[in-house]
Amino acid sequence: MRACVVMPTYNERENVRSLLPTLLRTNIPGELHVLVVDDASPDGTAKEVKQLQKTFPRLHLLERPRKEGLGAAYIAGMTHALATLDPDALFEMDADFSHNPADVPRLLVALKGHDLVIGSRYVADGSIVGWNLWRRSVSFGGNLVSRILAGMPVNDCTAGFRAWNAALLRTIDFTKLGVSGYAFQLSILHAALRNHARVREIPVTFTERREGTSKMRWNDIAEFLWTSLRLAFR
Repeated sequence: MRACVVMPTYNERENVRSLLPTLLRTNIPGELHVLVVDDASPDGTAKEVKQLQKTFPRLHLLERPRKEGLGAAYIAGMTHALATLDPDALFEMDADFSHNPADVPRLLVALKGHDLVIGSRYVADGSIVGWNLWRRSVSFGGNLVSRILAGMPVNDCTAGFRAWNAALLRTIDFTKLGVSGYAFQLSILHAALRNHARVREIPVTFTERREGTSKMRWNDIAEFLWTSLRLAFR
């Protein structure tokens, strides 16, 4: 099996310096590739990735001319990975150690017999470490809105740690998702469920980032709420 982790970055140089070697040394049943999608980070994230490519031949880089949002980066990265690497499985994963690289094999094993596996914070044994009450409230509220308005039978609709069967992703028209920011997680999940995806959630521990700051802004929250309403009328 060939798996590829698609990892959007913006000003994550300090994190990727240690995260990427750890991730690429993770043992899975098959080949593990990583595609970093960098949105012109001014801190030199892309330069750091290029340096690591000298050691890790399965590390790939897609450079974009400007910052357009998490969703836009994922769409570009997934499209590029499906076209050039021909993976069997595709991962979404943050670049800041919020998601444990050691959980990648767990998600990949769980993908057998399913189309999508979600590393969930909101199932039994799932947890969040290091968030304050505000962050927890925003996340919990977002998931509640998603389940009620968009009618999705998933506990962690906004999870950013996912393993996809590449065959399912090839059935989704990315141009019709209509999102550019964090609402991508909601929109693509909705599209997968409409395509009768077999979804499984497994518990993970989400840990607050080691370096840098969160990239979420108020316009991301507004887009998320609008997307939830839009999907509710489909």
